[in-house]
Amino acid sequence: MMKKGVGALLLALLATCGTASSVFAADSWQTPAIEGYGRIRPKPDAAVQPDKAKTYKVAFDVANSSKQKGQPNPGLNRVARAVNVFVSAGVPLDQLDFVAVIHGPATASVLNDKQYKQRFNTANPNLELIRKLTEAGVKVQVCGQALAENSYKDEWVDANVTVTLSALSDLAIYGNRGYSYQKM
Repeated sequence: MMKKGVGALLLALLATCGTASSVFAADSWQTPAIEGYGRIRPKPDAAVQPDKAKTYKVAFDVANSSKQKGQPNPGLNRVARAVNVFVSAGVPLDQLDFVAVIHGPATASVLNDKQYKQRFNTANPNLELIRKLTEAGVKVQVCGQALAENSYKDEWVDANVTVTLSALSDLAIYGNRGYSYQKM
């Protein structure tokens, strides 16, 4: 009788471990589209889910700088999170029409490595993230007025970033084109 009880207990424990490990796997952080950035936890049973057949147009307003030296811009990281959220919900990358409009204190985030090192004595921690965003189809743009305000030359901007007239006009133009606005 004792052996049967121990056997049943062992089976119950093994079943629980299997369930627990699958629960932990579902709750683990993932970066399905922008590897290493914008980590998410998939929520396939969440109440509101993106329509996999629709295209999503979003203009992200990235104006704040990183508070931690050597860390990527938190606004750019949140753009990566948005990409990862939509992809994890089954929306293909080619149905994401995302634009990151960088200005204000975030402007230095887009400097090429040489210029960034001259100013901050470290490599630009944003360049890998910017590259991965653009590879995923995100347009990364910087305000030409913010560059001028900071005495940065257009040619100092990383090759993956487009210089525009102004964040003020960019956000208005994208709004008129039907993009939703997201403040980062």
